[in-house]
Amino acid sequence: MAYTIDLRQPVHDFIENGGSKVEAAKLFNISREVIYKCLNALDSLAPQKTGHKGPRCIDNEALTQHVQDYPDQTILEHANHFGISYYCIWYGLRKLGISRKKDTRLRNDVIKSEKPIMNNSQLKNKLENH
Repeated sequence: MAYTIDLRQPVHDFIENGGSKVEAAKLFNISREVIYKCLNALDSLAPQKTGHKGPRCIDNEALTQHVQDYPDQTILEHANHFGISYYCIWYGLRKLGISRKKDTRLRNDVIKSEKPIMNNSQLKNKLENH
């Protein structure tokens, strides 16, 4: 919750005039964490911005081209290519209207197990022999 200037101004003045942060916290009935956040801000009386702190750094044309060139890549692989977060790619794809599930089993570069999986009777025989 953002505190109003009516509360922050007296706290700021109290500390600037030599009062301690602990005394201010007790006197104004607020936590020391709020006092530290206000004092560490560039302008301690300005309300703090909430939510996303910066622009999403993805070029839509580059993302579209990369998805066309590598349609089998997952969102995480696209994110690693661009050096940005998974969610940035997800929002970019959503904004471009690209939403389809990828089946990694169909990919050429996925290494398949060379050993066949044992069925229950083979596993039971193996356990009995040991």
